[in-house]
Amino acid sequence: MARKRKGTPIHGWIVLDKPEGMTSTQALSKVRRLLNAEKAGHGGTLDPLATGILPIALGEATKTVSYAMDGAKTYRFTIRWGERTTTDDREGAVIDRSDFRPATEAIRDALPAFLGEIQQVPPQFCAIKIDGERAYDIAREGDAVDLAARTVRIDRFELVEEPDADHAMFEVDCGKGTYVRSLARDLAQALGTVGHVGLLRRLRVGSFTLDRAISLDELAAMDQGAAVERLLLPIETALDDIPALALTETEAHRLRHGQTVALLTRQDRERLMAIQGPGGGDGTVIALFGGTPVALARVEGAEVRPVRVLNL
Repeated sequence: MARKRKGTPIHGWIVLDKPEGMTSTQALSKVRRLLNAEKAGHGGTLDPLATGILPIALGEATKTVSYAMDGAKTYRFTIRWGERTTTDDREGAVIDRSDFRPATEAIRDALPAFLGEIQQVPPQFCAIKIDGERAYDIAREGDAVDLAARTVRIDRFELVEEPDADHAMFEVDCGKGTYVRSLARDLAQALGTVGHVGLLRRLRVGSFTLDRAISLDELAAMDQGAAVERLLLPIETALDDIPALALTETEAHRLRHGQTVALLTRQDRERLMAIQGPGGGDGTVIALFGGTPVALARVEGAEVRPVRVLNL
């Protein structure tokens, strides 16, 4: 007999402002305990050093976590010039030094080379698996980690301020899989020096932003029911870039039971065209009945096939 899951069934998203010094998994566990939530997951790992947006999925929202992780992200971070570390952030040991400090104009001139799709080698200390072992575990043993370059997307890279000669603050808008630590390392190298990330704060993950975020201390001070009522965002918050397809009651019933829905009439085809647009998209839709999400689905020709049914 399957063990019954403990906790309250809560469905939606909480936007956490993660504190420094805590892993994403630890932060997730804390939120789950505070809300007594039956099921939870997070939409994109933050290093313990980093603070800022950590979307927490509760209940059926966990089925949309991958879409949150695919969302564009915004980071604000500080580079400490003149020191390279083992981890490419301030937690690692210094392994190289330079007395050279780049000038403001040189920094600004170097940034455009990092825009668009670029090749990036992840940091030695990262969670990528190599032959079944995490890169950071290999690196901790003192062995060199051979990581292949990956294609990442940088949409914006701006110098925000220079508090002093040793530090510069930046903001970056980037796509999935971008390592800010690698960006700092590579920019320093392009400028003829070395550097590492001193402070790192995530300001946005897709449609999850700081103006909707709450700290763990603030959450702990709230009554559980009030916290859910005031802070819980709908499941579809993670799906802002995905078209919504309105269903009839009969169509919703079929999708909920894992069955394909055929849209064959002229009105049906017009309904599909209205959500797909001229480009057609990739076929993924969020199917709704009466404003309530029914399933993540894929449109293939005139058929709508359920991918993940949402039990709400």
